[in-house]
Amino acid sequence: MKIMKSFNIKSDKIADYFICTIDREAGDSITHLKLQKLLFYAQAWSMVLFDKTLFEEDFQAWLHGPVLPSIYEKYKKFGYETIPLSNFDNDLSKEIIELLEDIRGVYGEKSAKYLEDLTHSELPWLEARGGISIEMRCITPISKTTMKDFYTKLHERNPVNETN
Repeated sequence: MKIMKSFNIKSDKIADYFICTIDREAGDSITHLKLQKLLFYAQAWSMVLFDKTLFEEDFQAWLHGPVLPSIYEKYKKFGYETIPLSNFDNDLSKEIIELLEDIRGVYGEKSAKYLEDLTHSELPWLEARGGISIEMRCITPISKTTMKDFYTKLHERNPVNETN
């Protein structure tokens, strides 16, 4: 199996970017559930578009969709409430910021529940769950290879709008 290159950005730095760039003045907010899905799609599309992961950590196929355990631990205290604004030192490259803005533009307008349902319908999460009941706990890592292959095929079918 080919080892994929990585930008080696800390996942919490990408999380901070999403938390700090939502339009709070327009009434937008971000919950822990939504943050996890934005991180998942950012990772997936980074692999498709750059052939590199944003970060090394693997997502796990939890009940409510893909989860990065380190991000879960950091933000679990907020539960289903809005995550407050945090400090963000923006030293990300222009290409990473453009990717994150595209992710926010495509997926950020969707509700957390919509994004959860979307991930539940897609192969990477389904494959990692291995057919176990939705109610069952699962910490199986989601394959980066499956993520890259699945979203590459999606991109090839519809390169203009990845959410269709």
